[in-house]
Amino acid sequence: MATPGFRPTHVVPGRGMPAWETPDPARPTVPLDAYLPVQLVERRGDWGHILCANGWSAWVDGRFLVAVPQDPPTADDGPLARTADPRPLLARTERALTGYRSAVEDLAAGGLDGESFYGRTHGVRVGVVVDGESVWLYDAEHGRWVYADGTRLSTYATDDAPRAEADPGPAPTQVVTPDGP
Repeated sequence: MATPGFRPTHVVPGRGMPAWETPDPARPTVPLDAYLPVQLVERRGDWGHILCANGWSAWVDGRFLVAVPQDPPTADDGPLARTADPRPLLARTERALTGYRSAVEDLAAGGLDGESFYGRTHGVRVGVVVDGESVWLYDAEHGRWVYADGTRLSTYATDDAPRAEADPGPAPTQVVTPDGP
């Protein structure tokens, strides 16, 4: 069940991250999954107190959270990312979730052992946050989180590591005279 008024402000980095009950390294709790949308509610130095959509909260090293835009992009914000129509991504997400659910049901019914369950679910990645007309989806095919307003998608976080500065290219042409540069 989602917490009323939950709006993600950050995403957990791609490698996941440890979490603590209090801002004290001696009190660890369950680590957070990669790309989990969270809401940063408080900072104490490098510590960040986060809230998850289900109401669970924890303390994390706030320096590593990936910020998402405060206001999701809209169709008027300019050019859209590669995928403008949300329906294909929604269909892929639905298929992945259906496959995972089927594996869970087979495991619960005793039709799968742990190793077979792992084999059927290995590599499955699904992420969905629905808030009224807004939806955030994890696009595993392109390694990114996208925001959709019902008609169009826009990228707001990617799996890609930050890129180094662009290659400046060749040095400018110099005029050389017989006496030297």
